[in-house]
Formats: sequence, structure tokens, C-alpha cells
Amino acid sequence: MGFFDIFKKKKDDLTSELESYKTEQPQVNQQPPINDERNQKLCADEAFRLVKKETETPCVTLELSQTKPSVFESKVGGVGYIPHDRDFPEDSRGNQLRLLAQINCADVSLEDFPKQGLLQFWILNNDLYGLNLDDGAKQDTFRVIYHKDIDKSVTEAEILSKIKDNEYEADGEGYMPVEREFGLTFKADTDYISDFDCHFEKIFCEKYNKLNPPEPLDSLYDFEIDLDELDLFDESMDKAFRHKIGGYPGFSQFDPRDEDDENYNFLLFQLDSDCREDFSNSNYEIMWGDLGIGNFFINREKLKQLDFSDVLYNWDCG
Repeated sequence: MGFFDIFKKKKDDLTSELESYKTEQPQVNQQPPINDERNQKLCADEAFRLVKKETETPCVTLELSQTKPSVFESKVGGVGYIPHDRDFPEDSRGNQLRLLAQINCADVSLEDFPKQGLLQFWILNNDLYGLNLDDGAKQDTFRVIYHKDIDKSVTEAEILSKIKDNEYEADGEGYMPVEREFGLTFKADTDYISDFDCHFEKIFCEKYNKLNPPEPLDSLYDFEIDLDELDLFDESMDKAFRHKIGGYPGFSQFDPRDEDDENYNFLLFQLDSDCREDFSNSNYEIMWGDLGIGNFFINREKLKQLDFSDVLYNWDCG
């Protein structure tokens, strides 16, 4: 029986399966060494497959389009909807924030996500894109705003008349990860956790240790092989770095959340750096610093209640 034939079958007792594998080998190799790299790779691949199966969940992926969306439609950049009696959100210094993205919730078919209205993400156009390094949930230099009811009598011209330069634009130093306006298209998809997520290590080590008890892992640092050698690694990377709502995040550096903290357990919105086909710096449609990625997280129960007062905002780059 070959190495991968063993793990193609469904097993109730994975530890017994590994022992069966060992006894089927020639007597001279009946007890493979504890640090055998091939054995570790075999178990790690199976553990990753089990993690994928356990964590697979629906998400919605987003693609940029060259359309000119109205102030009532989903978009990245450009002019966001503002009711007649409201103004641009401002930080505590009186600087107007700028629209990062706006989601028409009717475009998103996900459990617990709003079914109507507009969900907006505003950030300050300073050199940190509105990120507060000390408190990523403090909605001062960024804001998440939900408009349940939309007044279609609002015009783009009316909204544009409310714009005033903030201190960064006045100094000619305004920064935004997106410089112009794009429409958005949406696609229902599935996602599963990658090693970027702070919860991955615990889940993976539990699965791995059930497969190979003689070599238990306390952390991924105990591994003698790299995760990028595993069969599912590239696929998990591709899924992590996408524009999406729901599913699991990607990071250029590390997850800002704590493994035991469930306050921000839903990926409310993720916007990756994005470029046209030739990948030259001049052709980047979205650029977070140096090829970074931006994420917004919320607690799922607060999402159900349409309470967007507690959202964690993060972006990082390599």
C-alpha cells in the first residue's frame, strides 16, 4: 500500500491507521525514526486536509470593474452616498475622511450579513491610511457606517459640494490605497483557514497530533518542514489574499487579533493590493504601502444586530 493510498480512505481512528501503516512496511523499517521527514510530511498533508474540511465556510469574493457606479452602488474609491442631512465623517481634528469602499448589501448573499442598505468604509488619507497603531478599533481616523434606508433623491453633485480639503490635501500629502473609482462584481465562493489566521496553529496541531502521537507538536515552530511544502499550501495562500467578505483573512505580516479573543470573528471586508496584468508599479489599481492588504473585522453577533460601532481595522505590508 502506498503512502497516499492510506489516507485516501476514511478512517474513524487516525492513530490506528498510522500504526497500521508502520506494520505494513518491511521489518527493517517497522519503527520509522521519530524525526523522519517523510513521515512528518505525510501526516502534515493529511492534517491540512482535515483542517480545510473542518473550517470550510461560505464567503463572497469581489472583483474590480471599470464601470462608473452611482452613489447608490457598490464601489471602491470615488464618491460615497451621504444623506441630505449628513456630512462627510470627520476625525477628532475636523479632517474629513475619504471613501475607501461602499457595499450595496443586496449584492452580498451571506448569512448574518445585512440584506439591504449600504455599508461604507471611510479612512483618513494620512500616511497610515487612518490606521491607529495603538487601537485598531478606535473609530476616529476610520469609520464604518451603515445606511439601512437610502434616499434616492440624493445626487452626486450634492455630495461633491460637501467636500472640503483636509489638512493632508491642503499640504499636498494626501494618501489613499486607491486613487480612483472602481465598480465591484460579486461571486459566491468558499474559503478555509490558512496559517495567516491566528486560530490556525491550534487547529492544525490538534489534527496533526491525532495522526502522529509519537511526535506531538506544541507549535508550528516544532516542525522540521516548511508549511509551503504541503500540498494545500498554495491553494490556501491564493484564497487568503483576495478581495472578499466573510471567510478568512490574509496578512502581509501577522494577525492583529488574539487567538482567544472572539470579539472580531467575522471578516467584514478585505481589500487586497490589485494590479493590471503587467504587474508594474505604475499599473497598480490598489496599493496598500508596499503590496499590502487591508482588513476589517467585527463580532458576528454584532453584525446580526447591525451594530458597526466596534470594528477592528488593520492593514499591513511586507
